[in-house]
Amino acid sequence: MRLVRVDNPPNPYETTYAEWLEPPPLTRMEVYEERADRILSENDSPDLPFTFSVNPYRGCQHACAYCYARPYHEYLGYGAGTDFDTRIIVKVNAAERLRVALQKKKWRGLHINFSGITDCYQPIEASYGITRACLEVCREFRNPVAVVTKSFLVVRDADVLADLHRVAGARVYLSIPFADAKLSKLIEPQAPAPQRRFEAVRRLSEAGIPTGVFVAPIIPGLNDREIPKILEQAAEAGAKWANFTALRLPGSVENVFVQRLKEAVPLRAERVLRRIREIRGGNMTDGRFGARMKGQGTYWEAIKNLFEVSKKRFGLDREDDAFSTACDAAAEITESLPPDSPARKTREKGSLVQLSLDFA
Repeated sequence: MRLVRVDNPPNPYETTYAEWLEPPPLTRMEVYEERADRILSENDSPDLPFTFSVNPYRGCQHACAYCYARPYHEYLGYGAGTDFDTRIIVKVNAAERLRVALQKKKWRGLHINFSGITDCYQPIEASYGITRACLEVCREFRNPVAVVTKSFLVVRDADVLADLHRVAGARVYLSIPFADAKLSKLIEPQAPAPQRRFEAVRRLSEAGIPTGVFVAPIIPGLNDREIPKILEQAAEAGAKWANFTALRLPGSVENVFVQRLKEAVPLRAERVLRRIREIRGGNMTDGRFGARMKGQGTYWEAIKNLFEVSKKRFGLDREDDAFSTACDAAAEITESLPPDSPARKTREKGSLVQLSLDFA
């Protein structure tokens, strides 16, 4: 068991905050089981090309410093730092609740995203098998899915995903923001090495499962130069497409990321922080719909151009059919939602199709 020092930024939802007067103690991973009331989450952001997602876990063992989902742990009374990495909540009845949701007459068979605020294939999945159980439910109901993960463990479920792809549609996206294994280890310390993820792309592609790569997030000044190398290796492994998103640092994530960055690459840290502010109009983050996943300015345009040129060079410039499907289904998605649904109200304000295309 890997031990780490307790290190959490102040929780904005708590009235008091205590600091250790001596070096903080080591902490072990703690697992909490819960029975969820529901498992389908409804996305109300037009930045993302999906409406429904399944998150079998809360928190993530991969411990990526940049993870935008860290603040969700603060809603539980935990911290967004070490607590997010080591206090993992397991929704033991996820498959049961998913079955109930898909049996409802109002369910329209829209594609479900695994996950959104956790990695559905983090190491604990090897023991619990909750993600696999949920995929088996989707296969039973012939419901299309898209999976986003950093984990090689997804290869374990190639059989279910291949079956699901044949009867309904299944796509997998491996998140690979670094080609350099040493740099990856510093920023995402408990995630599989990049080569392991490229091997997952290869295995899934050979199994007939459409597989792509997310270079996510792009951290300007840190990993943007690795884009060509990442896409080259992705193409060699059999990836069909590639997409990217900009670094997001909402709430306490900024504290966690900046601290890790300065510890990991002290000589480059200030340059990276300047670049982040450059693509965010002088700020460290931008939480506006339509801007959260993208940057702005000359440096960001250079990154976009590098990505597009590299995609074309390595044959990854084919249209991502997952995003196309989401765009084509935009009207159906909106119409299938209840009139008072937050997601419907948000989507009716703008163009999901345009935002989905911009996301790529």
